[in-house]
Amino acid sequence: MNLKERIRVIENFPKEGISFKDITTLISDGEALKETIDQFVAYLKDKKVDLIVGPEARGFIFGVPVAYALGIGFIPVRKPGKLPGEVISVNYGLEYGEDQLQIHKDAIKPGQRVAIVDDLLATGGTVEGVAKLIEEAGGEVVSLDFLIELTELNGKDKLKGYDVLSLVKYDV
Repeated sequence: MNLKERIRVIENFPKEGISFKDITTLISDGEALKETIDQFVAYLKDKKVDLIVGPEARGFIFGVPVAYALGIGFIPVRKPGKLPGEVISVNYGLEYGEDQLQIHKDAIKPGQRVAIVDDLLATGGTVEGVAKLIEEAGGEVVSLDFLIELTELNGKDKLKGYDVLSLVKYDV
């Protein structure tokens, strides 16, 4: 199945000059959603992954079913103020500023092998921040897995040394 055909592209959203990749058409199509999850699972099944980590919020959409299919746990990465326990935080760069992500301090045990699953690799700032959180908690990042990669933004350049999978690629 060609997953790219199941993703709606909306020009000039959210502003002029942006070509928005809308995954709602893919996730509302049961066959396409299943194929997406199956592709992630097939890629990860032999990597001896202990946990899936997904950044808020679209990383939850793909990360939880991947964790379920692999029979392993899922750890959410959230924005500040959303997790009730003691957290580890990281600041990361955005196109126009900075933001922060958090994970529970006790979510990952030292030495656990972790895959990060998310919808989009753009500039790489978010996933780089998530990887830092995992490593600070003592985990080993074994794979970075995305539905979409916007290749023209060169996000992979920030992720050298990591195993990166992108199911669909766009030149923006």
